[in-house]
Amino acid sequence: MGEKSNRDRTDRRPSFEEIYLKLAQELAARSTCKRLNVGTVITSTDFRKVLAVGYNGNAAGLANTCDRDEAGNCGCLHSEENAAINCDSPRYVEKYVFVTHLPCVMCAKRLINLGGVRKVFYGEEYRSSDSIGLLQQADIQVQRLDH
Repeated sequence: MGEKSNRDRTDRRPSFEEIYLKLAQELAARSTCKRLNVGTVITSTDFRKVLAVGYNGNAAGLANTCDRDEAGNCGCLHSEENAAINCDSPRYVEKYVFVTHLPCVMCAKRLINLGGVRKVFYGEEYRSSDSIGLLQQADIQVQRLDH
């Protein structure tokens, strides 16, 4: 009976991709943005280390709310931006990025400049998919994960 139980548990064993996307979703719950809650996790490519995390919201020490109600211009820092700020790994360290939503174009550029990003995994579409081509131009793979 114990052997079958262990085998059943192994069959349902989540992938690292699923685990880190779920972590990004949990981090998104900390977001203070009124419009969209987004979370980001940056890991090593062997999945053994979380290098940085982020979620969207106002700058540290400021009010935990949007500055404005205008979509796309609410004043919140994006989750990818906060994760890149929090990531102290050198540019040469290869990285995977897990984001609840496809990054916007500006966040794609931030991830490119972070250096070492090999792949971006995301869970939900964003209002624009222009960042996919931009990331691919920088030899960064992009993959949507089903959840």
